[in-house]
Amino acid sequence: AVRYSRALDTSRGPGRLLRLAHLVFDLAAYRRLRAALGGRCRMAIVGGAPLGERLGHFFRGTGITVLEGYGLTETSPALTANLPTAMRIGTVGKPLPGVRIRIADDGEIHARGEVVFGGYWNNPEATRAALTDDGWLRTGDLGTIDDGGFLRITGRTKDIMVTAAGKNIAPAPIEERIRAHPLISQVMLVADGRPYVAALVTVDPQAWTRWREQHGHPGASVSALRDDPALRGEIQMAIDRANRSISRAEQVKTFRILHRDLTEVDGELTPTLKIKREAVQDHFADEVAALYQGH
Repeated sequence: AVRYSRALDTSRGPGRLLRLAHLVFDLAAYRRLRAALGGRCRMAIVGGAPLGERLGHFFRGTGITVLEGYGLTETSPALTANLPTAMRIGTVGKPLPGVRIRIADDGEIHARGEVVFGGYWNNPEATRAALTDDGWLRTGDLGTIDDGGFLRITGRTKDIMVTAAGKNIAPAPIEERIRAHPLISQVMLVADGRPYVAALVTVDPQAWTRWREQHGHPGASVSALRDDPALRGEIQMAIDRANRSISRAEQVKTFRILHRDLTEVDGELTPTLKIKREAVQDHFADEVAALYQGH
């Protein structure tokens, strides 16, 4: 599904063998996925946590086009959106009519337009902090605009980490690449003031059930097997794949598998499934310390 969708964006399109394979998989599997959404869903609109480029291609490859958009409560709320007639998977689309977007020198996304709020109620200090001197909203998000005018979100300004060597790390794109592995649920990089980048990783509960049975550990918990060489090898493979596409200073040197997944109930995820980094570091302080033993 992913290969087929990616091929749709090339000048040649899917080849004959790929089209044939796609037809076979549509009959065998994709129509069952569409049936889970009622059988007639062909398009969906998403916002909140990043969808991820690979997942976007997967859905389109199965016959469900997902249009990702972007905005804030302070922008009523949409600023950009992919449209059926103008979309680029992996981006949040182009600015909507009446909206202007610019990228500041530090990479922060600024927005302007009638949808942008005038200020916080009875809070002039917060209003001054949110707006630039020339009236643009500081979104707090980092991004880039490609040559087609599509906006790509690359992280949050408050999430930027600075290693002990002074290297700035934007964790979100790296985490997204690692999280593409089906066995992985959540990934959180650790690097602020540290000698190298490390990661806390959680295992997807549904994928775990299949994996442990396939590897001869029926009924075993993640906690019991998190140091198992085969399990660590799976996670290492996902990290190695992500490391190949980033600079040496950004590469993840080591990781710890947590004994449970992150949850909103425990205060570790927002309602839109973004990781609350301070809460996770607090709850798993011993695990973070173990990442840097001997340094």
